Amino acid sequence: MTRPTTTTAGANPAVYSTTATFGAGATRSQTYRWGQLLIGIVCMAMIANLQYGWTLFVNPIADKHGWSRAAIQVAFTIFVLTETWLVPIEGYLVDRFGPRPVVLVGGVLCGLGWVLNSVAASLPVLYIAAAIGGIGAGAVYGTCVGNALKWFPDRRGLAAGMTAAGFGAGSALTIIPISAMIHSRGYEAAFLYFGIGQGLIVFLLAWALTRPPEHAKASGTRNVQQSHRDYAPAEVLRSPVFWVMYVMFVMVAAGGLMATAQLAPIAKDFKIIDVPVNIMGLVLPALTFALAIDRVLNGVTRPFFGWVSDKIGREQTMFIAFALESVGILMLYHYGQNPILFVVLTGIVFFAWGEIYSLFPSTCADTFGSRYAASNAGMLYTAKGTASLLVPLSSMLAAATGSWQAVFIVASAVNMIAALMAWFVLRPLRRRHIDGSQQV
Repeated sequence: MTRPTTTTAGANPAVYSTTATFGAGATRSQTYRWGQLLIGIVCMAMIANLQYGWTLFVNPIADKHGWSRAAIQVAFTIFVLTETWLVPIEGYLVDRFGPRPVVLVGGVLCGLGWVLNSVAASLPVLYIAAAIGGIGAGAVYGTCVGNALKWFPDRRGLAAGMTAAGFGAGSALTIIPISAMIHSRGYEAAFLYFGIGQGLIVFLLAWALTRPPEHAKASGTRNVQQSHRDYAPAEVLRSPVFWVMYVMFVMVAAGGLMATAQLAPIAKDFKIIDVPVNIMGLVLPALTFALAIDRVLNGVTRPFFGWVSDKIGREQTMFIAFALESVGILMLYHYGQNPILFVVLTGIVFFAWGEIYSLFPSTCADTFGSRYAASNAGMLYTAKGTASLLVPLSSMLAAATGSWQAVFIVASAVNMIAALMAWFVLRPLRRRHIDGSQQV
């Protein structure tokens, strides 16, 4: 006996079934797929510091070696490029061979990347370490998100959001220990010990990952429409809908990546980096406080907005979140020199930014189907790599103008444009695409 999901009035009848899709026992099957989701979340948390902890190392590396910030941030760009642009290949391997072998290799490479960072005495070695870590992080990230999309066709926004939350908030618990180790034992020790520990945990958890027994299907609701067939990657690349999503992804990701990589330099230039901030009795330096809160909010936003998008629709949720991001960035520039407001406003910026890592993958799977979800979402995820190319440009723009004003204004503007595109361009275009899939 199967139990179909509930649909709203006027929706297509649901064909999703827990027992038919996930095994003979519905209870066991539901528990198992939630277990798969949990494993993916923990793996994502273990690789989060490769990106979100990076800003803690920029100034210590510059102080020791005398390298410019722009030169050091090239390593961050290399990391993001290799993390993102190789995900389509890793997604193909997941679609063909399953998640386990891809995450196993990814865990080893993530650990190796940080171990090399600990001994890097030249920029080329730093860049090689960034590439190795990026390949490993991309393998873990693309696999876990793709697996979540396949296991949860009925709750894609929530599942992708919870998985991405591991990456967004995973560094929250370790920001303070890493910062303390950098100050007490040097950034080299932090790279070494945290790199080995995080990589080892991913390697061990990978053995428990499995693919769904079949790619489950669920029809959409009145607010979340889903394609009636699966599109192969070659077909997706020929679709205008994909490229509209890609451009929007680049626009929104660029502002968030700038904040992620440049938060410490911005705080230093605002002269508040070590100013004590007291919020609800907890006292921390402004930058450390901001990083800890940002990681939590950057994680919470992903399942929150993913869940919201399951209820009200993907494009509507994008419009709200991107507009909030645009306003938050402007407010951070105008009021960020106040230490307390710096902490609060950076939290708002990260809250309004992190949801792209749940909204875009779930929208992609809704539009192009489940069978090639890892490959297709991986192709879209390369937009993050494209956006990372703008991070060094933000340093140069700030240096050329003598302030962060131009950087903040540009970041705010592109977020508002993306919000308008979600409603006026993506929404009607995707509706026509899904209507067309019914006729195939």
